[in-house]
Amino acid sequence: MTKEIDTEEVNALAAEIEAALYKEFGPLLFGKALYAALGYPSGDAFRQALSRKTVPIETFEIEKRRGRFVLSKDVAIWLAHQRINIKEK
Repeated sequence: MTKEIDTEEVNALAAEIEAALYKEFGPLLFGKALYAALGYPSGDAFRQALSRKTVPIETFEIEKRRGRFVLSKDVAIWLAHQRINIKEK
């Protein structure tokens, strides 16, 4: 596969995943939806990854809100990359 095909495939898959996430959760993921989407088995595992700085995408805080947040779009892109990379191996 060429690099361009990979990019197109990733973008198409990311758009599909983003649409599903957005429909279900809106533009932000947090709490159980967040750690489940990233493949963590529990909130404790996610918190441990946060403390070790091994969470694969950037999380952020929102003023006067508890917890960490990510954009649905960022999760979709990361998931698409994971899927395409596995498929190529």
